[in-house]
Formats: sequence, structure tokens, C-alpha cells
Amino acid sequence: MMTERTLGRGGPRVSSIGLGCMGMSEFYEPSRMDDSESIRVIHRFLDAGGNFLDTADMYGSGRNEELVGRAIAGRRAKVVLATKFGNVRGPKGEFLGVRGDSAYVRECCERSLARLKVDVIDLYYQHRVDPKVPIEETVGAMADLVKAGKVRHLGLSEAAPETLRRAASVHPIAALQTEYSLWSRDPEDGILEATRKLGIGFVAYSPLGRGFLTGQFKSPADLPADDYRRNSPRFQGENFQKNLELVRQVESVAREKGCSASQLALAWVLAQGDDIVPIPGTKRAAYLDENLGALSVRLTPADLGRIDAVVPVGLASGERYPSHSMAAVNR
Repeated sequence: MMTERTLGRGGPRVSSIGLGCMGMSEFYEPSRMDDSESIRVIHRFLDAGGNFLDTADMYGSGRNEELVGRAIAGRRAKVVLATKFGNVRGPKGEFLGVRGDSAYVRECCERSLARLKVDVIDLYYQHRVDPKVPIEETVGAMADLVKAGKVRHLGLSEAAPETLRRAASVHPIAALQTEYSLWSRDPEDGILEATRKLGIGFVAYSPLGRGFLTGQFKSPADLPADDYRRNSPRFQGENFQKNLELVRQVESVAREKGCSASQLALAWVLAQGDDIVPIPGTKRAAYLDENLGALSVRLTPADLGRIDAVVPVGLASGERYPSHSMAAVNR
């Protein structure tokens, strides 16, 4: 049965597990994308009691927002809709850097509202922090969108604790979205402490390690040639082989608990605090059902201690992004 959690002080009430929609339009197995099937998955998620959908203007260079907009037509009242701005892409999809200036904030919001075919965005994130623009300017422009009734709540993604503090001094921040999973535990080094002190909810993206923690990948060859994950250090060479051992440990504990590896990994994220909401992404109904099954997995303190022992902090081999992308996180 779906449960709910609140993001931040006075933030939105969302389903305990959200649905990340990015892979429906780009990056993961792009040759296997099917908009009709993706819309069916979104509808299945909503019918199961989920309400928290996550997209961004950069996913598919706007196509993902259009897809989500079609999926929620006639169901808007049941959805807590989150999208993001900040990562700039060119006409051919090329990445052109990050922008957080006030004019760009306003332009992006208008374009997202049009693609999503909605009057208001429930949670609007800055996708990456622009080091050239004071966070106070960016959040100030986002706050103006709240005053104008175009946005309900504000969020940041991959922001450092000091950036969060400065942002929260301008306007309440409902959520920080940052990667967090059994193999990406960086937020435990000061970020979660900061969000809790500031009353900011935490949205965990890639809670299944970009699918690696599900156990479905046995070699790099299992990834399609056009899959973005082939560029990820953790999916390459010796790192891949070392990380397979991590997955075997997760699978071993999962067997003892009578659940799948992905359900154990999601249950672990959920157990880290009621202020944390994971948003696993999928475009397949079977995987959606499996992910939602994590809500039925109960981890005792002994279970959590066992998981920490077999999958300790820092066990994952390789950085979570290539070096140029790592430079844009935790700013």
C-alpha cells in the first residue's frame, strides 16, 4: 500500500516512492523508448497511489516534459509535478553549460509550463548550481515565480550545504535532490545534516545505482551501444567487475529477506529517514511493480547493520559521473 511523506517544512505531501521519468526520453536504452508504454507506466504508478512525478527541461531536450504533460492530462489533481531548469542544451542536444540568471529562470519556467500543459509547477528545482551567478539571484527569481502563482515550492539539485543555507535565507526550500543509494552515500557527509537543520526534504535520485543494484547487468555488454551508462566510470572495466561483488552482497541479503535486490536497495533508502523520498526511474510496468514492492520490505536495526557491514560507505568502485560532470555536483 502506498504511503506518503512530506518534503520540507510546509512542502508538498508526496508518495513515499516517486517516479523518475528521465529514462523514458533519453540516456537509458534510448533505442527501446516507447512513449505509449511510458504513458502506461505513469498511469499505472498513479493508479497504484503514487503521485510524485519527476522530469526536467533537459531530458530529451524538452520531450520528456511533453510526454509527462500528455500522461497527466485529465489527472493533474492527482499529481505532484516536479521539473527542473539550469542545464542548457543546444539545438542538436549538445550540452552548453549551466545558467542560473534571473532572465533564464523566467524563460525556462514559461517553456516548461507550455510543454507540460499546466498552469503551475508543484516543485521547481534548479538542476545544477551556476557558479557564475549568486544563488541569491537564482532563488530570488524562483521566488518571484511562486509569488506569480506559476510555482508552488522550490528545490535545488546537487547543491552544497553552504549553498543550501544561502538559498534558504531567500525563500523556503522544500527539497534537495541529490544522488543517494547504497553505492552513492556522499550525502551522509554533511549534506543530510544540513537539510535536516534547515527543514529541507531530501529526494534521492538514482536510488538503484542507475540500475546496477538491480542485478540485471552482468557485463558491460549488457548495456545497449547507445546507452549513456557506458560513459559512467562505475560501468567500465575493472570498476564494473568490482561493483558486481557489491551487487552480489546486496542480492545475498535480499534472498534472506525474501525480496529482490532492487527492493532491498529501495527499502534501505526509505529506512534512512522519513524526510527522504527515492525516485527510481523505469519505463517498464514490471519494474515499476517491483519497485513499489519495496514499501512492503521492513528492515530491522539488525538488517541495517548487516547491510552496512557488507556494503560499507565507499565500497563502490569509480566516480558516479565522468570528471566533467562531477565538477557540477555539490556546488
